[in-house]
Amino acid sequence: MPTYNYKAVTKTGLVVRNRVEAPSKQSLMKAIKENDLTPINVEQRSYRSRSNKAKQKKNISNMQELMKNVNTTEINRTPQRSMSTKEKISTYFEQTKKITSRDLVVFTQNFYLLKKADFNNIHALRTLIEGTENLSLKGIIEDILAGVEAGENMYTTMEYYSDVFPYIYVNMIKVGELSGSLTNSLQQAVEYLDDTTRLNKKIKGILIPNIAQFLLLFVLLIVGSLVAIPTIQDIFEELGTTEELPALTVGFSNFIKGAVNMWYIPLAIIAGIVAAIIAYINTPKGKYNFHYFKYKMPIFGNLIFSLDFSRFMKAMLLNLKNGVRIQEALEVSKNVVKNYVMLSMIETSINNILVGSSWIEPFEKSGLCSFMSIEMLKVGMQTDLPEMMEKLVEYMEIDIDNTLAKITKTLPQVMYVIVGVVLIFVVLVVLVPCIQVYMGNFLFSAYGV
Repeated sequence: MPTYNYKAVTKTGLVVRNRVEAPSKQSLMKAIKENDLTPINVEQRSYRSRSNKAKQKKNISNMQELMKNVNTTEINRTPQRSMSTKEKISTYFEQTKKITSRDLVVFTQNFYLLKKADFNNIHALRTLIEGTENLSLKGIIEDILAGVEAGENMYTTMEYYSDVFPYIYVNMIKVGELSGSLTNSLQQAVEYLDDTTRLNKKIKGILIPNIAQFLLLFVLLIVGSLVAIPTIQDIFEELGTTEELPALTVGFSNFIKGAVNMWYIPLAIIAGIVAAIIAYINTPKGKYNFHYFKYKMPIFGNLIFSLDFSRFMKAMLLNLKNGVRIQEALEVSKNVVKNYVMLSMIETSINNILVGSSWIEPFEKSGLCSFMSIEMLKVGMQTDLPEMMEKLVEYMEIDIDNTLAKITKTLPQVMYVIVGVVLIFVVLVVLVPCIQVYMGNFLFSAYGV
């Protein structure tokens, strides 16, 4: 049975704090009220802390005002028994258990199925709480349920857990609740999470093997220069041979030795360069240029822009389908984008609407959107924008898949070139001296033959 820490105020203004076991947060709050106490805060011990500490829940804010006018007293109840080592370890892992994207997908899928079966929100959330194994997520769902029972919408509680629920996810739930189409919004949220997970797996599948191969060769080069080369030099000097190691091998080995012996110099240089780059990026102009570079960088630039633009168009489509005007849809949907270049285009679009110009013009002039995307938006403005934007989203998903296919084909070739250069360097610097030792030619000169 989970353990909760609660704080409540009595009718006389005394504040009570205690730690008890209860089947659920709702049953504990009910018991507190039955004992003529007004609950201020109820928190599960293995509860995941919120990422934004400054935010307070709406159903607690009134109690914060009440706290200013009451006398505080702590009432100690029966002492708690000490936990065993096993229980402490178990509690620690429960408290630090991460909420994965898979946990969120399962929660959303199950919620969608329950809503499709005509469960109301309270019944559906209670059912999900009983079937959730991750205690961190379970605590958050209980918090959502407490808000719903207090008359709040679910999205208002989800907004306080931005590290768990992505903004576009919360926006989907918000639109669904306010428009009465929560079931459809949950279905769209499931599709969004599945697409995001699939895309992340593809990118990781491309990057991880190639980066691992490069790092292994780089480590081999450094270790060979620090261990193998000095050993071979010692052998040559001990036997008195006239054979010499290749100049490239000796030069690189001396460079590595110097870098290791005077490590603070290259470290200071690298730290200075990194600090200068970070300082520049933190300026408005630097951040804008850095974000623009993301969209124009080789190989991944087009993919990064397509993902941001697709995410923005999906948010726009979701709002337009629920009867939101274009200007308001732009205002709400811009929050799913973090790139300054994209945000500047959206802000210009909103300003264009205010002055009576085309909101599509900034995207067209940017040179980043494809010609087909712009034409589909223009045709949509003359016909049915939500319908055309839905087709645009489908086109962009195909375009992203095609871009990923190109990257999958191009990136290995680029990595092979980089790895090949490093491999040639490893052969010249490390393997050639090793082959010299293996062949034993230096022994002839060592013995004057």
